[in-house]
Amino acid sequence: MRDFATRAQPWLLSALRIMAALLLMQHGMQKILGWPPSPRPAPELLSQYWFAGILEFGGGALLALGLFTRPVAFVLAGLMAFAYFLGHAPRGFLPILNGGNLAILYCFVFLYLSAAGGGPLSLDAARRR
Repeated sequence: MRDFATRAQPWLLSALRIMAALLLMQHGMQKILGWPPSPRPAPELLSQYWFAGILEFGGGALLALGLFTRPVAFVLAGLMAFAYFLGHAPRGFLPILNGGNLAILYCFVFLYLSAAGGGPLSLDAARRR
């Protein structure tokens, strides 16, 4: 089992990066493209919410490809911390009650990716070869 885990680790790192990126991209698409439909109105151009959508969509696309993984993941971790403390924490202390669970989880996943890199299934890895 240990041998399997050792061999699978880099590939699972790539899978984590790709899935987290694709899920984050949906949030950005919803904010800036209005799809999938959202109960929130479209953000004003150049507002904080609009910039968050741009970072979520653009950063998510770069992460999905595994291009500039470490710096992009670091910026996205900061974005998610910012989102939590500005958007969720004022609604209450516990993340389960203030709706901030996902922002915290994204923050720490992206922080991990900023240290671990994109894994073997990434354009970063292809550029190194």
